[in-house]
Amino acid sequence: MQLSSFIKDINEVVDIIEGPESPEIENLVIDSRQKCRNGLFFCIPGGRVDAHDFAPQAIENGCVAIVCERRLDVEVPQVIVTDTRAAMTRIAAAFYGHPEKRLRLVGITGTKGKTTTTYLFKSIAEAAGISCGIIGTTGCIAGKTKLPSKLTTPDPIEMFSILKKMADAGVQVVCMEVSAHALFLRKLVGMQFEAAAYTNLSQDHLDFFGTMENYFKAKRILFNSGMVRNAAINMDEETAEKVIEELSCPYVTYGISAKSDLYARDIEITESSVSFMLNLRDVPGVRVHLLLTGMFNVYNALAAASLAMIMGFSIEQIKAGLESLVSVPGRVEMLGTNTPYRMILDYSHSPDALSNILKTVREFCRGRIILVFGCGGDRDKGKREIMGRIAGEMADFSILTSDNPRFEDPYVILKAIESGIKPTGADYEVIENRREAIRQAMEMAVGGDIIVLAGKGHETYQDIAGVKHPFDEKEIVQELLEEMKKDELSSTEV
Repeated sequence: MQLSSFIKDINEVVDIIEGPESPEIENLVIDSRQKCRNGLFFCIPGGRVDAHDFAPQAIENGCVAIVCERRLDVEVPQVIVTDTRAAMTRIAAAFYGHPEKRLRLVGITGTKGKTTTTYLFKSIAEAAGISCGIIGTTGCIAGKTKLPSKLTTPDPIEMFSILKKMADAGVQVVCMEVSAHALFLRKLVGMQFEAAAYTNLSQDHLDFFGTMENYFKAKRILFNSGMVRNAAINMDEETAEKVIEELSCPYVTYGISAKSDLYARDIEITESSVSFMLNLRDVPGVRVHLLLTGMFNVYNALAAASLAMIMGFSIEQIKAGLESLVSVPGRVEMLGTNTPYRMILDYSHSPDALSNILKTVREFCRGRIILVFGCGGDRDKGKREIMGRIAGEMADFSILTSDNPRFEDPYVILKAIESGIKPTGADYEVIENRREAIRQAMEMAVGGDIIVLAGKGHETYQDIAGVKHPFDEKEIVQELLEEMKKDELSSTEV
């Protein structure tokens, strides 16, 4: 595809410095080290490095043109733009033939609940006979096919490639997790969402945004930039009014409060499910029985139902879809251990999420809650002490361990968590090795206890010093069960 054919309508372009003819482009590139054929390299200025400095390397590796914010001393055509990130999003869309225009897009933003809400919405769409794709934290799914992805909201080049694959495969609707990072970094510029939901706001990602106000402003971009045609807002969220005051599109509200358009009543929570009356103003309610547990999943179901109503699905299709979803990877996921105690895997890696899972488990736990958790390295350090305090106040016994330490000393992270748990006077111990920490929890658990493995959820690795080591907690638990069974047999024979 010739460069000139897909940059002509890009808003951010201010100048084009071309050679005698427009080069043929076969690849879009953001890593100057990537070997390619006929690549277009995007010079993205960052906080630590400026990719403009690496344009010569990209050209050596096969790039035949660059997109940049200032003229460079190179021998290839240059597309000079006001904002490389925004231009990259628009160029990627054009390069892949604007697949987003062949799809009905649904977005979900908020600190918690995005993943589960996408799965619930997909289940509703499929109950209505609509092929639905997901883009989010657990990866990308096109109907029944899993597609690889690295980020909650992929970088534009990867995202539009995925959207094209989905559209080509016959997917009709795509439900996408929209992260604050993606909005702030202009990954979605120019896209139009038929419907989008705002779930909640709680502390997370302050390593990047600095303050909660900055974090909230990034989330709100989805609703105040003309990207959304119809919105669904969690009316029980304290920041909801601030989102609504800047809305220029129609919206519906959901929640437990009576002032919401769509609301839940008569909520009953058990160990493995939750049921409630789903009510819409002036419309007879229906009883919904979710195969997911916890009050937070009532909110997730309401968010998905609100989006589904906006998209034109019937109340019968919504009920059928909500009730047919069995589980979501790494979200309050009961592990099959066949032991007197239970084990739950959950992705809760923020203070509010940890509090929610422990509150939910407490409602049906007959014994002790044994919590195994840590905090990620190179991320919001302020939440470590808070999560330690929550563990001390809400769990019966905590084992502090490594999560993804990344480039930080894991013991520095653990010390910060300890500073929160110590003042509570709660029982805990520190075992840095996460596998050993899980084993210790399993060895001390008895009938009626529930072990909560928090923080990793669906992840199948541990990020240590820049290396992602295989670490799937579902597999680890099964391995430990086998080991412990062998150890028990050995001791019996002796």
